[in-house]
Amino acid sequence: MKRIVLILCFALSALYTHAQVDNYEIVENIPYFGDELRKSDAYIAERCVLDIYYPKDLKSFATIVWFHGGGITSGKKEIPEPLKNKGVAVIGVNYRLSPKVKAPEYIKDAAAAVAWAFQNIADYGGDPTSIFVSGHSAGGYLASMIGLDKSYLAAHKIDANDIAGLIPFSGHTITHFTIRGEQGIPGEQPTIDKYAPLFHVRKDAPPLLLITGDRERELLGRYEENAYLMRMMKVVGHKETVLYEMDGYGHGMTHPAFPLLINEVKRITGK
Repeated sequence: MKRIVLILCFALSALYTHAQVDNYEIVENIPYFGDELRKSDAYIAERCVLDIYYPKDLKSFATIVWFHGGGITSGKKEIPEPLKNKGVAVIGVNYRLSPKVKAPEYIKDAAAAVAWAFQNIADYGGDPTSIFVSGHSAGGYLASMIGLDKSYLAAHKIDANDIAGLIPFSGHTITHFTIRGEQGIPGEQPTIDKYAPLFHVRKDAPPLLLITGDRERELLGRYEENAYLMRMMKVVGHKETVLYEMDGYGHGMTHPAFPLLINEVKRITGK
């Protein structure tokens, strides 16, 4: 556990702006499922699309796949402004939402979007060995699930260990409250089952950077959930799990966390 104060955030901002590139392109609403499936399901055709924002003048750049928040019941794809013009590609993903679908359909969507990145990023100039997965709240939960439970990416013949790094922002590490609601379990009753990242702790997972808001300002127990995931990852022998707690920030802690995300990408890629 590392408590982060404002002065460190300002210091990291200097690193955050280092690799600026001016010439970017964005391609929107790219389907990440095949035509046959999209034709058979109107909701997949509507929601299962992504946007890619990438630097045209760089080669072999890293990519951040970003999942939006919204409790798995709302929200839409985004390219976060603080991630633009930083020398990396950003993929903003839409996924299907509850109650129109139930678990594990939206987790499968997240895996399919990451699989699309592995299969296609080289066509845009990116490095398929430098794909990072991140997101806020529900998006952080999805990032952790597909990175720790290998079965979702294995369905696309991709090893989750090939993800360069997992950086969830304020994500559930127990079973998500929306999934508990689908099961008739109250949101205040914690559950750890196959839909919990904590259920899938493993020694050989990709580097894991957990970032939450202040424990006294976060959603109920969110910091403590992440602290427990950190501890159990260390217990099973994972060597690269780190937890940052953003002092003074609540659940909406994305702005001061974005520099940490960029810094983690640069630490791992050396670029």
